[in-house]
Amino acid sequence: MSHLRSGIFLAPFHNLTENPTLALERDMELLQHIDRLNYHEAWIGEHHSGGFEIIASPEMFIAAAAERTRHIRLGTGVASLPYHNPFILADRMVQLDHMTRGRAMFGVGPGALVHDALKIGIKPADQRPMMNQSLDVIMRLLKGDIVTEKTDWYDLVDAQLQLPCYTQPIMEMAVAASRSPTGALASGKHGIGMLSIGGTSPEAMEKHTQNWGLYEQQARANGHVPDRGKWRVVTLIHVAETREKAKENVKFGLHPFRDYFSDVGTFPIMPADIADPYTYLVESGAGCIGTPDDAIAYIERLLKGSGGFGAIMELAHNWADWDATKRHYELMARYVHPHFQQSRELRRDSYAYARDHHVEFAGQASAAVQAAIDGLAARREAAE
Repeated sequence: MSHLRSGIFLAPFHNLTENPTLALERDMELLQHIDRLNYHEAWIGEHHSGGFEIIASPEMFIAAAAERTRHIRLGTGVASLPYHNPFILADRMVQLDHMTRGRAMFGVGPGALVHDALKIGIKPADQRPMMNQSLDVIMRLLKGDIVTEKTDWYDLVDAQLQLPCYTQPIMEMAVAASRSPTGALASGKHGIGMLSIGGTSPEAMEKHTQNWGLYEQQARANGHVPDRGKWRVVTLIHVAETREKAKENVKFGLHPFRDYFSDVGTFPIMPADIADPYTYLVESGAGCIGTPDDAIAYIERLLKGSGGFGAIMELAHNWADWDATKRHYELMARYVHPHFQQSRELRRDSYAYARDHHVEFAGQASAAVQAAIDGLAARREAAE
């Protein structure tokens, strides 16, 4: 079993009943919480409409989070490339790479919400071609090239970044991939990471695995060596001490989450016609609501079915209230992550060795104590 990194994908999702200012502050507190729990990374989304996913600038959020955290790596999850001039976006991300001393990651995609694109005059059919155009330019800019290129939505003239990446040769990057092959083909072409979103139902995992196959083909065709460590999979998990407690916890926010995907969301994490989201998630395998042991079994199934990936990313879905949410991440860090990161094996070996030789070692310790007692008695006797 290879070392599996841990992380979250923070869209974020917030019920319309929430105070948005406090919701954003809790998102920041969540990053501080999981940083202390040794999560490896967090990816922060970009959304501009729909009312539920309320971070508009992941770069701004990452800059603030980097000052409040110590270890966790922070990525745009993702920056919607059609919404930005590629030169300006690349320049901002390089600045963030420097400000975080290499903890920033650059995740990109076409934009998940159709209503975001339409509000700035972008047709949904144009989003993926625009992403590819922009990504090609951004990769050249990050490598120090001078770019002159005119399209129907940007015009670059002798564009060259004034700073190199802090992370060499370039900052870590990933492309979002869901049902469409676009993300897999783009990430494979450039030899960067693939971030599989859209859930982990058996059907979704089959599509993600097919996309990884496309990634490998495209990477090799462009002279890159495919590395499953660069593949991140976003999943749905909530754990508590018991299955009953986990089920009770998610009553807080599971139905509003379901409603968002039936009313507003334009990507298929939760089918629109699901009346009982808890039963659907548990029985279909689309998510895990249970104990740490259930989470271990669930992740093992994903690894086996996919052939393996480098990081498991928990969607920060806010199904539970704040205290239960923090407890979920603590249980994941204490009991689930060590299973996949081989952090307990040497301790267990050491314990087993001491246990198996316990009688021998206890006898030696007892003999040593008795020898000390006898020696003291002998010295006293000799002194008399």
